[in-house]
Amino acid sequence: MYRVGHGFDAHRLVEDRRLVLGGVDIPFEKGLLGHSDADVLIHAICDALLGATAMGDIGRMFPDTDERYRGISSLVLLEHVAKEISSAGYRVSNIDTTVAAQAPRLAPHAELMRENLAKALGVNISQVSVKATTTEKMGFTGRGDGIAAWAVAMVEK
Repeated sequence: MYRVGHGFDAHRLVEDRRLVLGGVDIPFEKGLLGHSDADVLIHAICDALLGATAMGDIGRMFPDTDERYRGISSLVLLEHVAKEISSAGYRVSNIDTTVAAQAPRLAPHAELMRENLAKALGVNISQVSVKATTTEKMGFTGRGDGIAAWAVAMVEK
C-alpha cells in the first residue's frame, strides 16, 4: 500500500541567526527565526511524512513550548520521525521538495542537502530530491523576508 503526504513550512529571515537548510549551514547575512534551527526544508519533509502516515504534524510531535527542542538540529527531528514511521510499519519510497528563496543561491548546496536528508531517513540519495526556486521578487520570499519549502513524501507499508 502506497500513501502520499504533503508538507509546507515558512519562516522569517532575521539578523543574528544561522541559515540552516537541509541540515547545511549556508553562509548568508540572515537566518531563519524559529524555536529549533528553523530548517524549513526539513520541517516540510517531517510534515509530509507525518501526513502520509496519518501520524499528526511536526507541531504536535515537537511543540515549540517544549524546551527540549530549543535550538535543536532539525536533522535530529527528521531522524525521530523516520524511526516513528518505521515503527508503524512504513518505509520511505521517495521525497520531493522545493525551497523558495530569492537569496541566497541554494543550488550549490543541494547535493549536500540530499546527502544529509537521505542519511537521516535511512534511504538512498536517489530517493530524495531537493529543488530551489525564486519567486521572481514576488511575495515574502521574493522580498527576502523569509524562506518557504514544500515537500511531498511517498511511503509504503
